Amino acid sequence: MRLSIMCVLLLVYCISAPAVCADDVKKTDVYGRIKASIDAVPAINTHDHLRPFEQIGPRDKTERGEGITLRSIWAGSYYPWINSLEPWPENGSFETWWSKAQHNFANARATSFYRYLLPAFGDLYGVDFDTITPEQARTLNDKIFENYKTDKWLKEVVTERANIELMVIDAYWRRLDFTTDYPFTAALCNVTSVVRGFHSSEFNDPLDDPYAFAARHEMTINSLDDYLAVLDRVVATARKDGAICLKSTLAYLRTLRFENISKERAAAIFGRPRKELTAQDIRDFEDFIMWRLVELSAKHDLPFQIHTGQAKIQGSNPILLVELIEANPKTKFVLFHGGFPWVGETGVIAMRFRNVWIDSVWLPTLSYTMAKRAYQEWLEAVPSNRIMWGSDTGTAEGIYGATEFTRRCLAEALAEKVIRGELREDDAMRIGRQIMRENALELFPQLKGRLWRK
Repeated sequence: MRLSIMCVLLLVYCISAPAVCADDVKKTDVYGRIKASIDAVPAINTHDHLRPFEQIGPRDKTERGEGITLRSIWAGSYYPWINSLEPWPENGSFETWWSKAQHNFANARATSFYRYLLPAFGDLYGVDFDTITPEQARTLNDKIFENYKTDKWLKEVVTERANIELMVIDAYWRRLDFTTDYPFTAALCNVTSVVRGFHSSEFNDPLDDPYAFAARHEMTINSLDDYLAVLDRVVATARKDGAICLKSTLAYLRTLRFENISKERAAAIFGRPRKELTAQDIRDFEDFIMWRLVELSAKHDLPFQIHTGQAKIQGSNPILLVELIEANPKTKFVLFHGGFPWVGETGVIAMRFRNVWIDSVWLPTLSYTMAKRAYQEWLEAVPSNRIMWGSDTGTAEGIYGATEFTRRCLAEALAEKVIRGELREDDAMRIGRQIMRENALELFPQLKGRLWRK
């Protein structure tokens, strides 16, 4: 009897309460209003990899010439990281490719790496990719091919359809060149490679080579002190040329635990080629340089974006950075990707240290569900002015899809809090604007001089 009464009461609650019990929160008026508010924000995208237009790819050799195809969009996305994608056929025929490729997606339908591109196909091309027909696929491919004949489409999608005012570009293909390729982009200084500068033989690309940088600036490197002076010049030059932060992707290569190595130990390693060094020698030198870069970050007032999570998994938990963060309170650390899958650890680090910001860049694309959970957890632990976002992709469709995915995810997280009575609706809208725009302008004040919308 008691159980029956409880069931009835639960049913009445689900029907009458404004909570999300049976219906999707996205069907509520609250979500609609919050989403519209977030959509209207001219976003500041803190991280992307948009190449110069002529380098966007991969481009396929088709019956109509070389260009961007439907396959290019999928191949240039994160989809191939976890799913198979049919290669472009030698005969250049779209029909040949699609006859096999259409079956590639069956096991990927629920993955965020697949689903984040669906808003782009739906909103930009009017196609439901989940139910796409061969005829629709051919038409979609033709439209994509035509759109990428000039950069007009790219600029329209980024600045108008995705409503992005500025994007910070990690040009990892030319790390020590701080020029920009579009009026809506800003540069950063990617310092990933300079940590291994113990010997000039480590480098073969002049745009990624601190020794080549030194030569261009009439500096010599004969000692560790010389090398440190060059790194100081790199960061100073980056700031002068408009770079708004430092960036490290070392998590793809090694552990994020950086020991505080003595200068004497680093000096004993410097100047020797890799073949004369042990793995521990190399790691110690990298650790030493990373600590110096963190100090330069504070000296030149350039926040430090650090890739955390989903990389070299056994060493990318952001918890490994705590000693470095604690010892450098004047450095502004930005923990990328929410530390996925360690979003809780990322939250407690930002809760504990006021010189830490969280960037949700890429997180909704990795896992929409975890991103929504993360937004709600972080807002319970961290002031709302220390959370940001980014698209982290490199085509018009990818940028639009990742941006729309983030806006939906954030709106859903905020709407649920409003519906549960945990947040006022006007505060939710203000938080949405902070995350999508205002927090980046506050942390990177140099961006204010690049704003172009009236």
